[in-house]
Amino acid sequence: MDARFTAEQDEIRRAVRELLRRRCGPEESRRAVDTPTGYDPALWTALAAQLGLPGLALPEAYGGVGCSVTELALACEETGRVLAPTPLLGTAVLVAPLVLALGTERQRADLLPRMASGALTATLAAPPGAALGLTGDNRAEWAGGGRAGGVQARPSGGAGGGGVATEGAGRSLPEEQPHAPGWRLYGEVDQVLDGHSADLLLVAAHAGGFARSRTLLFLVPGDAPGLVRTRQRALDATRPQARVQLRDVEVELLGDDDGADVLGALARTGNTAAGVLACEAVGAADRVLEMTVEYVKQREQFGRPVGSFQAVKHRLADVYVQLQAARSAAYFAAWAAVHDERRVGGLALAQALEALHTAAAEGIQLHGGIGFTWEHEAQLYFKRATADELLFGPAHRLRAHAADAARLFERAEVSV
Repeated sequence: MDARFTAEQDEIRRAVRELLRRRCGPEESRRAVDTPTGYDPALWTALAAQLGLPGLALPEAYGGVGCSVTELALACEETGRVLAPTPLLGTAVLVAPLVLALGTERQRADLLPRMASGALTATLAAPPGAALGLTGDNRAEWAGGGRAGGVQARPSGGAGGGGVATEGAGRSLPEEQPHAPGWRLYGEVDQVLDGHSADLLLVAAHAGGFARSRTLLFLVPGDAPGLVRTRQRALDATRPQARVQLRDVEVELLGDDDGADVLGALARTGNTAAGVLACEAVGAADRVLEMTVEYVKQREQFGRPVGSFQAVKHRLADVYVQLQAARSAAYFAAWAAVHDERRVGGLALAQALEALHTAAAEGIQLHGGIGFTWEHEAQLYFKRATADELLFGPAHRLRAHAADAARLFERAEVSV
């Protein structure tokens, strides 16, 4: 492994940082999160048109830049520094890789160029930690498991046969028939990132009843009849969330084979997304540490800067060491997602989220009475760390699942 960045990677980081410095300050972000979409469309257009950020990791054949996930992760480190509210995570990190992996050639040719240009925003409607295999085996009950709950799918026009109960429906749906022309979805999903504003939703739904249980992915336009989207109040306002309800919505299956390895594709996407999120968290932790160091150099107590006290130096040094360890793990996860099959994304994400949580907590304390106020930025970074743990973690479950996947404790028992 060559840990040095290429000239192209350094230029990508520099260009993203410079654009965000000019277009995404604290005041601009606060105004953006209060809009109906939850982000600034002008900033999103600039990131797409000037830098090609949504298509950074997509092949050139589909309108992308042709780089890898590593470059996308480095770009997200810069968006994380300023907590930029954009639909980049849902569009480029979660949905685009799944369309590329599972979609038909027609679907890829139709959707991916529009995602790469920023004209089409998208998001994944599924519980992130469970569906992406970050905190456990994603073959669990999160998609309904053949029983009530989650989102249920059946082919449209199907008839007969014992039904599949759907949550809150109060009736049974007909069993699916082979070679049905289309599909219909019932159910709801909470905490969908940008679910209220995305042009396209990729919905994970359960099909087949308990005996033939399987999870499939479906393409749902944002204006589909029967689709109800309600923005929810989120702890981290820079990551807008919504409740998505599907009331007999006619949809299109992603791909042309309902026997595709959807769960495997979700797990691979989860590993990649964890590496990207880890880099994003490292960028946020780096920025909040930078703000704190600047502040303690200026704030005086007993006639001298607070930063000159040994106790303050020790606390910030501990944060710095934890941040650098998290940065190394995040970079390795981004590299490993491209170059090998080792599932290290969850471990890197756990370390990065803990580093961000520690950096933000110390930042709030060392800023004194202003650190926790709504007017100051420090509290926003603490909310990002906490919200990401709720969505994708928590850290101890990320580590526990990685240990289970590696059979770490089984080997220890055998050696004893």
